[in-house]
Amino acid sequence: MISLLRRLDTLLSGIPHELMALLARLSIGTIFLRSGMLKLEGWESGTTLALFREEYQLPLLPPELASLMATAAELSLPILLFLGLFTRPAALALLGMTLVIEIFVYPNAFDTHGVWAVSLLYLAKFGPGSLALDRVILGPARPSAYGRA
Repeated sequence: MISLLRRLDTLLSGIPHELMALLARLSIGTIFLRSGMLKLEGWESGTTLALFREEYQLPLLPPELASLMATAAELSLPILLFLGLFTRPAALALLGMTLVIEIFVYPNAFDTHGVWAVSLLYLAKFGPGSLALDRVILGPARPSAYGRA
């Protein structure tokens, strides 16, 4: 049994960061982009603003500003993730948005928001991988605790 676990550990440790980062960028970006598209579709009918007035009710921000900021973030930040451009700041901004959603909007959805947070933290810590425009701007990734960043 120990031998099997060691082989499994060796096999899984060979999964390249580039693949994990690309999957994280695409999957979490898709979640937020779809949400932004729904907000955009509801903009003209007023359903987006109604959501922020009646259901989301964020403290400190008027619903008009909160809905505009959320829609803009959900339409722009995922594109940055898809391109691997300014990946770490985009991931941190979406992580902040995730925390706001968890704390103020849907506090009982930690199972979902926790998965989002892990993907975003992974990207913030380890970066976008080599298949990203950040590599063109920043140069090669720095080594990390796991070999490559």
